[in-house]
Amino acid sequence: MTVENVPPMTAAVLITIFTVLFILYLERLKAAWIKKIFNWLPAILLAYLIPAICSLLLNRDFSEVQIHQWSKVLFIPLAIVAVMSSLSISQLKKVGVKPIIVFLSGSFWIALFPVGFIVLFQHNSFVSENLIHLENWKAIPPLVGSWIGGSTSQLVLKELVACPEALFLTVLVLDNILVNIWTIAMFQTIKKSEALNQLLGIETDAPPGEINTNQTKKQHPILSSLILLASVFVVHLIIPSFIEKVVVLSLLGLVYGFYIQSWNNTFSLQLGDILILLAIAILGLKLQFDLIQFDFLFMGFLIIWLGSHFLIMLGVAKLLNIHTAWVPIASMANVGGIATAPAVTAAYEKKWMPHAVILAVLSMATGTFWGMLTIGLIQFFLS
Repeated sequence: MTVENVPPMTAAVLITIFTVLFILYLERLKAAWIKKIFNWLPAILLAYLIPAICSLLLNRDFSEVQIHQWSKVLFIPLAIVAVMSSLSISQLKKVGVKPIIVFLSGSFWIALFPVGFIVLFQHNSFVSENLIHLENWKAIPPLVGSWIGGSTSQLVLKELVACPEALFLTVLVLDNILVNIWTIAMFQTIKKSEALNQLLGIETDAPPGEINTNQTKKQHPILSSLILLASVFVVHLIIPSFIEKVVVLSLLGLVYGFYIQSWNNTFSLQLGDILILLAIAILGLKLQFDLIQFDFLFMGFLIIWLGSHFLIMLGVAKLLNIHTAWVPIASMANVGGIATAPAVTAAYEKKWMPHAVILAVLSMATGTFWGMLTIGLIQFFLS
């Protein structure tokens, strides 16, 4: 049987499985050159591009195969409840109120800035033509999801707002470029946090409580998986709306992570990471490279958006009299995620790394809701 004769569904499944296994294999390698590649071509973008490249080389169209329905019905909902259940309230309390307020102020600005920008400058040609008339504003909610909630929220919001595939790839590329530059900037900023404290007249406060990262008496992964699968199955049977499913599964995940003491938070997060790779790889089967575009004006808009996010958090840190090191930590927990937030934190204080991880998980748990708020407000003002 030749490649051309392989049924579309079979070929799509094989490409998806190959993509996920290949990326997971690369992530396990310790070679320095692999890490450099992932710095500029992260797993989430690679998972999107590999299936698209395979489709192009095979000259096959996989945009209508049944696997896309599987993703929306099973993989995305399962990723949502898994990621949400990875957050533990006992660990969240250890972070402290002030760092969480700084973090939430950054999330608030990420979600609300584009709404205010569109309302204030709706008669500007960039806003009226590019964002409104061409409906490129649909790229904004996936960015909100990426910057607050990470890949899971980004994918869910992409579906909720019906962001076109080409525009979504543009978002991924611009987001990747900007986040890499931002990470370097936050590394340098946290090293100068003592100088920022003196400049703003902030007296260093007491360090946060220690977080115990040891996993003891946790559920077996099989039991956790069965509970998560059962949750998705039951919710799918009784709730028809995709948006309502997202909300209910998110709340269920929080209940599991907060109130089941033996819940395996670490496994839930690992499972969520794999599921989102799977969902993104399936989404990549729809991509058409000839529709890709690069908008320098939109890139400038993103730079202003992200830069003002930092300034807002800096102002909140001043009001709360909290160490300015928490500003780049909170920013990376929002924008960078669970990998880069502790790395940036380690450049200042390694003892705070677990706190950065918890803030990043909090980001993953709240991103979808912030993005839904952004969608609702933009649609309200454009109606």
